[in-house]
Amino acid sequence: MKRAFLLALVTALPIVAQDIVGDWIGTLRAGSTNLRVLVHITRGTDGILKADMDSLDQNAKAIPISSIELKENKLTFTSTAVHGSYEGTVNTERTGIEGTFVQGAQLPLNFKRATAVDPAAPRRPQNPTKPYPYRAEDLTYESRAAGIKIGATLTMPNGRGPFPAAVLITGSGQQDRDESALGHKPFLVLADHLTRKGLAVLRSDDRGIGKSGGVFVTSTNADFANDTEAAIEYLKTRREIDPKRIGLIGHSGGGIIAPMVAARRRDVAFVVLMAGPGVRGDKVIVDQVIAAAEAEGVSHAAAIEEGKTQRRVEDVIMQGYDDAALKEKLRPILGVKTDAVVPQFTTPWHREFLSYDPAPALRKVSCPVLAMIGQKDVQVLPNLNLPAIRKALREGGNTRFEVVELPSLNHLFQTAKTGAVSEYGKIEETISSLALDKIAGWITTVISSR
Repeated sequence: MKRAFLLALVTALPIVAQDIVGDWIGTLRAGSTNLRVLVHITRGTDGILKADMDSLDQNAKAIPISSIELKENKLTFTSTAVHGSYEGTVNTERTGIEGTFVQGAQLPLNFKRATAVDPAAPRRPQNPTKPYPYRAEDLTYESRAAGIKIGATLTMPNGRGPFPAAVLITGSGQQDRDESALGHKPFLVLADHLTRKGLAVLRSDDRGIGKSGGVFVTSTNADFANDTEAAIEYLKTRREIDPKRIGLIGHSGGGIIAPMVAARRRDVAFVVLMAGPGVRGDKVIVDQVIAAAEAEGVSHAAAIEEGKTQRRVEDVIMQGYDDAALKEKLRPILGVKTDAVVPQFTTPWHREFLSYDPAPALRKVSCPVLAMIGQKDVQVLPNLNLPAIRKALREGGNTRFEVVELPSLNHLFQTAKTGAVSEYGKIEETISSLALDKIAGWITTVISSR
């Protein structure tokens, strides 16, 4: 559920003033994760510095930076996009910056002047290349509830159809239509696989990114559910699509949205939950913090303490304090981290997520459901969430479901050694063939009976 955390750790970088305009490179080390960041600094005719940044290991380009100040040799900045702050010291030669980035944790972040930087993206052999053996159409459709346009790509098998279709729903954090992260494009790979198997697939940019309008930071899962319904309605306007065989595939946070939509619509043909939660959000995060820490080599005792701190933080947030009051309540728990992390804790999405229990929606889902979580998933734990999903579906009287734990796979459904977040970018595989074949085979069986 916190795939966006990695990007958040590297998007707020310092801007150096006066005679240090240029490109700067540094490495952010969070546990065993090393992420290279390249900062581009310019100065306008008005003398004001501007900058953006590339996250080289995540293939993220032109990430904006907000407020910046340099006083003598002290550089400070704040990034509203990631709710992070930085303070560093520029050396007298203007060749380096030593400092600390704060965003949930205090992390050392030092820069030097960039010379020859290898911009090559990491190897991702599963990314399909053109020409595709199917049709791919970039398009927009309207999400009427919000009055915005959503940018998307529709892939369809060759031929007249009508074809069964799947709507892909991204995980938490602002995602593009490919769900891009760490050089991987999971939804591009998934759409390619399913389309080759005879399904049409619609994948969309989240609000406020790519070709989609709207504001992401003020949106909640209820808003994203409305956007998903708009995707279904759009597909129904296409003569190539069979309106009676349109299903939903949600990954991670998208695994919350899919049941929300299917619970209130009888025209959803199937639901696939890829690492979707089955318990309330606050429980998901506490267990995630503990498991992720242990996967990175933290001792069990220390990981439990991190979980206890997270629990205290969430208990305070769920009291509903405004931003100012929340800062004061959290300061004794988080100390110097407070100002940097409070903005992400107070977004409408985060507040809603903590108290949201997916079970009531799951009980109302009557269509076939496939729920799958990787054995080594440290973000949505299989032993916590799969039994809860199974229980809710049974309580609702649904007999057409399969709940499965896939061996050796992590939260992205890659074949992993430990499941640690730090492995995601190092693994060349984007999605295991085990997961791809399971999804395609299950959907084919379900739609053939309709």
